[in-house]
Amino acid sequence: MIAIINYGAGNLCSVEKAFTYLGYRAFVTSDPKIVSEADRVVLPGVGAFGKSMERLEQAGMIPVVKEIIASGRPFLGICLGLQMLFQESAEVFGEMTAKAKGLGIFRGEALRFETTRFKVPQIGWNRIKISKESPIFHGIKDGSFFYFVHSYYVKPAVTELVACTTEYDIEYCSGISRGNIHAFQFHPEKSGQVGLKLLKNFAELN
Repeated sequence: MIAIINYGAGNLCSVEKAFTYLGYRAFVTSDPKIVSEADRVVLPGVGAFGKSMERLEQAGMIPVVKEIIASGRPFLGICLGLQMLFQESAEVFGEMTAKAKGLGIFRGEALRFETTRFKVPQIGWNRIKISKESPIFHGIKDGSFFYFVHSYYVKPAVTELVACTTEYDIEYCSGISRGNIHAFQFHPEKSGQVGLKLLKNFAELN
């Protein structure tokens, strides 16, 4: 059973439909108890970092996310779901002036693209460069294209965490992998057959 956390951050049904298309039992839920009992968990997300962290807290999901990660069960973060795993983000929301705090699972932060050569946000297809072996990449070729929509990228404190990188004016971390945790800046559910392959790999992780 794959639980997709619903905390009001959108882009949930497309993730659910992708897993269902692949033949896996997956559903969107806002119930922390159901999430805590799932075999594997997906944290998707689009939108503002600080507001999404507030919603995650209000939904009672922060302790559950940390519980799932600590338990060793497969965990997948998508887009904002990657960024929130880190300590903080440079993104501010409303009247906020300080950096927004994340889950703090990993040391590092989310930073905004500072480029005059490319449009921000990055919207569209881009390549990944696989930088470490991981079962999440089984059958996926280095240089594969995935679909991105984002203005911020993560900068981990340790490079060993980086699973893949992407170039958009700079070369940045577009995915991480450590133990049971896998998270990506791109949207596998919107990335055609290669994205479905990544989701299938996740669904079959031990």
